[in-house]
Amino acid sequence: MTTHETAVYEFGEFRMDVRERQLLRKERPIPLTAKGFDTLRVLLERAGRLVTKDELLQQLWPDTVVEENNLNQNISVVRKALGEQASGQRYIETVPRVGYRFVAALTRSGGASAPPAPSSTSARTERQEIRFCTTPDGVRIAYSSVGSGPPLVKAGNWLTHIEHEWDSPVWRHWIHEISAHHQLVRWDERGLGLSDWYADDVSLDALVRDAETVVDALKLERFALLGISQGGAIAAAYAARHPARVSHLVLCGAYTCGWWHRADPRELESRAALLSLTRLGWGQRHPAFRQLFTTRFIPDAGPEQMEWFNDLQRVSTSPENAARLMEAFSQLDVRPLLSTITAPTIVFHSREDGVVPFDEGRRLAASIPGSRFVPLPSRNHVVLEHESAWGIFLGELREFLRWGNHR
Repeated sequence: MTTHETAVYEFGEFRMDVRERQLLRKERPIPLTAKGFDTLRVLLERAGRLVTKDELLQQLWPDTVVEENNLNQNISVVRKALGEQASGQRYIETVPRVGYRFVAALTRSGGASAPPAPSSTSARTERQEIRFCTTPDGVRIAYSSVGSGPPLVKAGNWLTHIEHEWDSPVWRHWIHEISAHHQLVRWDERGLGLSDWYADDVSLDALVRDAETVVDALKLERFALLGISQGGAIAAAYAARHPARVSHLVLCGAYTCGWWHRADPRELESRAALLSLTRLGWGQRHPAFRQLFTTRFIPDAGPEQMEWFNDLQRVSTSPENAARLMEAFSQLDVRPLLSTITAPTIVFHSREDGVVPFDEGRRLAASIPGSRFVPLPSRNHVVLEHESAWGIFLGELREFLRWGNHR
């Protein structure tokens, strides 16, 4: 019998005995369906950690494909059994469109073990603070802040979910390393993640206004600015328009203009086909379609990273939004602004990037006065922790931002 099968969990007035399959409140049994009991058990086993909906579905129905509303019903049953609404006590936190987290203080006994310790890159005592601000055109933007030190602002970019990314195998090393030296600020741009999915305006001007709204909400006067992929265009435009506020500009896998401006007729045709596929297949639970995108972004990823990125696509936005944003980003063009940027700038680009051509990185660096260009030995659009490129990136970033002088 495993330790989880003999576990006893105590929280608030409740006691759950896994072996006896019994939930007690002040030693009185609380009725709970079998699936409701297992739902609570899975959350308790992973207390304090975000459990995605896909993970819960796999744990509760390992051999059956069921609709997500079955899971939603189980969560409602558990909440009713715990009396959340009546008592005002919150035990289960909902992360919209992603999953759930058990948040109450918990005692384990009877062979129960604590959840596995986070990996060295994700171990931390702090949690990110997620808040919302509203842009001049009424769009709510979700932003987060973690760490201390000089602020570093990461511009919103294509396909983010700031809560889902927090301990992900694709982004956690970025978050951990940067927040060790800076107050790291991130946000989901309009149409993505925890920000409003429905926004009429997704132009360059609107995306820069989102950046302005976030940094003003945090009362940041001067900061380093990081732009990754399409977020590089937003960061570059902000730096050009607000030179006094940007101390350093860091661009990774970024471009001077979207593919609509630079593609030949053949590529335009293939991109149009991809947009049609996005409208038809985005968000499907079967990963075959999403894998098409994942292998373009992180072809050298491991199974865990591939699976996480597949899931990110489903939780980050709707099919129609995905196609609409991809089309809008294809028409971004910051070429007229680049020569006006005065902030010290460093440009990183993977040599075999399959999303943004390497030549675009070279062109970007050549267009910004005095910028440094650092090629990275990678095929991934987002540099992963196990790559030699990650060590090169960190070393160059440390020198550029003078990390040794922060503390």
